[in-house]
Amino acid sequence: MALSAEVLTFRRNLETRTTFRYLEQAQQLHDWIIKPIRQFLKDSNVDTLVFVPDGALRTIPFSTLHDGTRFLIEDFAVAVVPGLSLVEPRPIERGKARMLLNGLSEAVQGFPPLGFVPAELSAISALYPGEVFLDGKFLLRDFQRRMTEEQYSIVHIASHGQFDRDVRKTFVLTHDAKLTLNDLEAAIRPSKYRGRPVELLVLSACQTAAGDDRAALGLAGVAVKAGARSALATLWFVNDQSTSTLVSEVYSQLLKNPDLTKARALQAAQLKLLADRRYRHPCYWSPYLLIGNWL
Repeated sequence: MALSAEVLTFRRNLETRTTFRYLEQAQQLHDWIIKPIRQFLKDSNVDTLVFVPDGALRTIPFSTLHDGTRFLIEDFAVAVVPGLSLVEPRPIERGKARMLLNGLSEAVQGFPPLGFVPAELSAISALYPGEVFLDGKFLLRDFQRRMTEEQYSIVHIASHGQFDRDVRKTFVLTHDAKLTLNDLEAAIRPSKYRGRPVELLVLSACQTAAGDDRAALGLAGVAVKAGARSALATLWFVNDQSTSTLVSEVYSQLLKNPDLTKARALQAAQLKLLADRRYRHPCYWSPYLLIGNWL
């Protein structure tokens, strides 16, 4: 009960960019979870921590745990898996990577515009070969058809979305409809059967339902069980400028450093935001979770 209460308060404070009250809980959780093994991690030269969280711990980014001086992300890359049996760690074949980029910048279906999405897709497409479908070209049936007929190793969706334990409230917005969990599962599964699964599914500018301890990992569970080897998603909505900066940096790191794991590429991108005065608060850089295969 004490752990759950601390985690709930922590999550609330992390999302409040006008306060640093999160530090108290960040240090308490660090003392409970990391401090007992900190010396072992140092002696073993560990550079990546992979968490299998349960209950309320699913709602927080472990990267924000704090030892009184530094955030955990400053010393370790961090990844999350729904269960160790779900993943066979294996690096992405970057030389053969083919990307599908989808994005929504216009205000549709009652949702506001996402002004930085075009620049985000443009920056990523300059790094990797792929196809770009923006706004009126990002349509539900066309996305489903492309995923069924073509083979992509990286699928990137920059749009509004919400992930909730109630599947009726879980979706990613396309220009003309809502991509549901069932739609997502059906779209990803054919790649698994072809023996060339989606290596990385990136959901940019989306959000999970606050306080829901199954939402983020529920999405990843669907993606991973359907055949995607890993997913990058957010625990809460982040403004699209910082999201664009971080996600573009993840791809840049992966391209520049062929031996860098996805977890360490995310770590480098988060540290870049942390070093920027505009994005120093964890509400900007911490909600990104790498779920599944971290290599």
